[in-house]
Amino acid sequence: MKRIGILSDTHAYWDEKYLHYFEPCDEIWHAGDIGSVEVAEKLAAFRPFRAVCGNCDGGDLRLMYRELNRFKCEDVDVLIKHIGGYPGNYDASIRSTLFANPPQLFIAGHSHILKVKYDKTLNLLHINPGAAGLQGWHKERTLIRLTIEGKEFKDLEVITLNASPSPIPEQSSPTRSLSQGGGV
Repeated sequence: MKRIGILSDTHAYWDEKYLHYFEPCDEIWHAGDIGSVEVAEKLAAFRPFRAVCGNCDGGDLRLMYRELNRFKCEDVDVLIKHIGGYPGNYDASIRSTLFANPPQLFIAGHSHILKVKYDKTLNLLHINPGAAGLQGWHKERTLIRLTIEGKEFKDLEVITLNASPSPIPEQSSPTRSLSQGGGV
């Protein structure tokens, strides 16, 4: 069993809340537009870190991370790409790969739109964690936590971060759990 923290589109913005909410996680996965080597290094120093470069990532990050990252986690085939689209509207740059050899979990960023959707055609779970940084037009900053056990996905949580840095609330939890009936 592995607990995974997923984020995207930090655009060089660092928030200590990333570490707070990813504390129970075994690994952290970033779906691109990291924005700075410093953000990547802080996340990698905290937990095992997997990432892809995004369209806004510069030369150093492009040397550190590929555009595609495909690997196994537990018994799940995972594919991460920054610009990937979503079920029914996959980006042309990844569509043929998805249809020829679909993973069980496809993670994409770029749109800054939080989306968790099961693709019945390809039998895969698609996750776009939204944007965790400040740059962009999004109104909420979001992260995702997910448990992978064998071939199963469990306990997916959406974490909403405040738009501006502030202390982590002691008494309220900004998480929504899909297993508790919360939809995304």
